[in-house]
Amino acid sequence: MKVREVMAGAAIAVRPEATFIEMVDAMRRFKVGALTVIDADDRPIGVVADDDLLLKETDSGTRSGGVFDSHKRRQEHRKAAGGTAGQIMTTPAITVTKDTAVREAARLMHRHRIKQLPVIDAVTGRITGTIHQGDLLAVFARPAEEIEREVVAACDRLTGPETVSVGVETGVVTLTGRVAFRSQITRLVAAVCEIDGVLDVENTLTCSSDDRVPVPPFL
Repeated sequence: MKVREVMAGAAIAVRPEATFIEMVDAMRRFKVGALTVIDADDRPIGVVADDDLLLKETDSGTRSGGVFDSHKRRQEHRKAAGGTAGQIMTTPAITVTKDTAVREAARLMHRHRIKQLPVIDAVTGRITGTIHQGDLLAVFARPAEEIEREVVAACDRLTGPETVSVGVETGVVTLTGRVAFRSQITRLVAAVCEIDGVLDVENTLTCSSDDRVPVPPFL
């Protein structure tokens, strides 16, 4: 699945000069946990999360920092002292396009510990929408029939038609049958795990020949 299939239709964004109160109002009005900060050409330049705004309270009284503060603590002091989006935002903005795979968007959110991603036009770089953590859950609501069609296509490609039986129930794929080589089983299970909506694979496949090359022990 691509980002275009699950993304929100609207992009909630502010300019760098947006005030603290304006950002709070926008988050509450649109029920979002982060705002994209855009420049005069509507290109994302940073992101302000609700955690950044809460530093006004949690960092109160210690905003001056110290010479032994870590880089992260110095950033927190800076954000707590800021009054506009441009002063508080985290840069650069991590973005995706409509053609980015949903799995890749999920990996970016996890890797950077962020709650949403601005979606930009691949040509102009301008913001066109937003994808949220909740949007990504749509991949697990795919109909079993759609998942089964993709699994069967993978089986036909990697093991040949009519050699594997496929079952799909609540996101769990069951593979049964017999294939020619053990390496085919390994490749097939890996391919099925990459299909959107697959939670787990129950593999009961057998093979006629083990073509794996044994690794000699170190002397």
